[in-house]
Amino acid sequence: MKAAVFLAPEQMVVKEVEEPQCGPGEVKVKVGACAICGTDVRIYFNGQKNVKPPAIIGHEIAGTITELGKDVNGFSVGQKVCVITPVGCGVCKFCRAGMHNLCVDFQAVGYDFPGGFAEYVVLNARTVQQGNILPMADHVPFDEAALVEPLSCCLNGQLYLDIGIGNSVVIIGAGPSGCMHLELARSQGATKLMMIDVAEEKLELVKSRFDADAFIDSSKEDPVERVMAETNGLGADVIIVACSAHAPQQQALQMAAKRARVSYFAGLPKDKPTIEFDSNLLHYREISVFGAFASHATEYQSALDLVSSRRVDARKLTSERVPLDGIVDAIRKVRSGKTLKAVVLP
Repeated sequence: MKAAVFLAPEQMVVKEVEEPQCGPGEVKVKVGACAICGTDVRIYFNGQKNVKPPAIIGHEIAGTITELGKDVNGFSVGQKVCVITPVGCGVCKFCRAGMHNLCVDFQAVGYDFPGGFAEYVVLNARTVQQGNILPMADHVPFDEAALVEPLSCCLNGQLYLDIGIGNSVVIIGAGPSGCMHLELARSQGATKLMMIDVAEEKLELVKSRFDADAFIDSSKEDPVERVMAETNGLGADVIIVACSAHAPQQQALQMAAKRARVSYFAGLPKDKPTIEFDSNLLHYREISVFGAFASHATEYQSALDLVSSRRVDARKLTSERVPLDGIVDAIRKVRSGKTLKAVVLP
C-alpha cells in the first residue's frame, strides 16, 4: 500500500510499504480521509517523543472497515466509521470514568500506533476493545467525518466554560479549532463573538467563511484594548486561547471580565511552557482558568452528530483536499496559515 512515512523532522516520504495484516481482535480500515492536525505539523517539523520513526502518523481518521479479526463483534465489513484517537489503559480511575484522554498511561492512534496517512490502518485489539471505532451514517462524506476528532476536542474544551445567552466570547487563534469554537459558542447562545489573530491573511480567510461581531488583527492593534472597548470596559465573559503562543495566554487574563472563564485550549512548547501570570487578576475578578486536552468517546459521538446533521458545517472548515502525494506541501501550507484545514484523501 501507499503511505506517508515520517523519518525525521522535515523528512516524510510517500512510498509503497507492506500492507498491514489484521490479527485476532483487530479491525482493518481503508482510510477515506485523514485531516492534518496542528500536532501533525509540529511532528513533521520537530518530531515528538511518542512518535518513533519510521512512523505513519495522522489521527483524524474516517474510513471503511475492510476486515474483522477473530472474535471481533458488533461491526461489519463495508461499514463507514470514525476512529477515536486516545487509547487508555482501561484500569486507572480516569479510564474507569470514561476519560481515556486523561489516562495515566495515555497512548494514541497516529502517535504510539500507526495512523491514517496511508491507504489502510489496522486498529489493534486494545484500541478495538476500548470501543474506539465509531460507526457513522453512509451519507456523511469522509472528508467531513475526518473533522469529528478536532471538533470533539473543542467540545471537551467548552464543557468547562458554561457559555450561554448574553455571554461575550473571545477566541484567540483563527485556525480550524478557533473556527470550531466560534461555531460552538454561537450554538450555545453567545451574544457577542470576537476573534483575534496575528496574521491578517488568516483572518481574511476566516472572515470569508464565518461570521463574528469583531475580527481583531493583533499585529495592528492592542487586542486587550479592543476587547475592552467592544464590551463597554467590562471585558469578555469567556476567552478561549486556541493558539500555542505565550502573549495570548497572558492577554486572556487581562481582557477577562469579572467571573470570566478562560480556557487554555492550546498548550505551549515544552521547552518554554511558562507565562507571567498575574494571580491578582484571578483573585479580584474571580476568574476561572481551565485546561483542555484531547477528548473522549462521548464527545466524539456528539461531534459526529453535529457533523452528520451539519449543525456544524465541516465544509466551511476545509479549504484544501489533497492526495497522499500532496501531504508535505499541505503540511507546509497549514503551518504558513495560507490554508484553513487540509484533508488528505489516500
